[in-house]
Amino acid sequence: MSRSEKNILIFALATVMFLAAIESTIVTLAIPTITKDLSGFDLISHVFSVYLLVCALATPIFGKLSDLFGRKKVLMIGVTLFVLGCVLCGFAQNMSMLIIFRGVQGIGAGAIFTVPMIIVGDVFPLNERGKIQGALSMVWGIAALLGPIVGGALIDYLSWHWIFFINVPFGILALIIIQTSFNESFSRIGHKIDFLGILILSAAMTAFLSIFIWGEDTGIHFDSRSFLLLAFSLLMLLVFYFVEKRSSEPIVPFEVLTRSSVFVNVIGMIYTGVLIAVDIYLAIYLQNVKGFQPLIAGLVLLPMSVSWTLVSIPLGRLIIRFGGKPVNLIGILVTLLSLVPFVFFTQTSNVLFLILVIFVMGIGFGSSMTTQTMLIQNSVDYEKRGAAMGVNSLFKTLGQAIGISILGATFNTSIIKGFSENSIVCHDFKKLYELSSYDVGVSWDQIVNVLASAVSTIALILVCMIIVCTLLAAVMPRPPLGESQGRAQKR
Repeated sequence: MSRSEKNILIFALATVMFLAAIESTIVTLAIPTITKDLSGFDLISHVFSVYLLVCALATPIFGKLSDLFGRKKVLMIGVTLFVLGCVLCGFAQNMSMLIIFRGVQGIGAGAIFTVPMIIVGDVFPLNERGKIQGALSMVWGIAALLGPIVGGALIDYLSWHWIFFINVPFGILALIIIQTSFNESFSRIGHKIDFLGILILSAAMTAFLSIFIWGEDTGIHFDSRSFLLLAFSLLMLLVFYFVEKRSSEPIVPFEVLTRSSVFVNVIGMIYTGVLIAVDIYLAIYLQNVKGFQPLIAGLVLLPMSVSWTLVSIPLGRLIIRFGGKPVNLIGILVTLLSLVPFVFFTQTSNVLFLILVIFVMGIGFGSSMTTQTMLIQNSVDYEKRGAAMGVNSLFKTLGQAIGISILGATFNTSIIKGFSENSIVCHDFKKLYELSSYDVGVSWDQIVNVLASAVSTIALILVCMIIVCTLLAAVMPRPPLGESQGRAQKR
């Protein structure tokens, strides 16, 4: 592939990533407004967890399908489904409709978050991947800049429904660019799709995540139903193992699970759970505790995307020189350093200090997340790369779904406990933002103090999660640096 063709490919992938990035940026920023309008504060975590549940099921499937039928075709199907989900979410009239339609979005996201990274691993050598992924990360920075401006304007002057409709033109543009500019040389061979493996894995993941997603709004209770779901999911995983061992083309080839990749996947599962929680609860803190408008809150969050982009560019060279393990470990330690001040954020915290902390967060997340992706890309050969990235995306999405469900329940529990300690009676928890749902005499400042305390509780849990990631990153086996396993094979 010539340099000009590679540049066009990068632009096509950037367009696809922008579709997901602008959606993610705007939705996390707009969720306080959405839940206030639909009286669904208690269901905040479900808007994300159902989306992530479906995405978790879809990622390994799309990864394997891209190995079987080509990257281009699978990516276009994913983008189409994502755009359809955006349209449906835009027409949602209540929280139940929104949560269901977010599931449709999640199917398409399973391809968007997986296939572009597979293509980067196919086309570009290791020393260029950091720079290319840095360029793709820049898309998140652009989305972070445009998202608050466009999203804030849409929310303030139209309605939150339009934050989903805005994705439609970008989706159509992405489909056109992929179709016209990405010339994939793919020879289709007679393949057998592992439908039984897909069905069993879906049943196992659905049962397992249901324990967390459909827990009580005031906390996860491990009752008899939860234990039955856990037992069923473990049984299905055991059956899945034996089915995949006998399958000629398994949806999850176990050869992709090397010693080092298992560590990377587990770290990624915890780490991405922290990342999505930071996105959501920083937005809640800035808008509901600090009292910023969505536009201002988004601009305060912008430095994270800028530093993420800047640090991603030289990572390819750094990994070749020092190795993936130390670069990943340093990134996680920087993340830990930035999360500690988050525990102590209050209503009066200095804005410049917040911006500095958020900027450092971007350095940590950008260096570690990008390094983990490159390590997975380099762990297997071309024919297995789609499956390996699909498994990696599955672990990450599981971490996000489980993390945001548990943290969401913890957040609600902290608020209810804070109300009790401050003798605040809320007659309708769904209408948290409406003073009319409280007893006479309750002020908004009292509610803000409780929200600030709940956010601090979440931040403390995130610090503990990053400490676990640090320990795992320190003891993980040193992954290979060479291209012998990761070199793209020409077709």
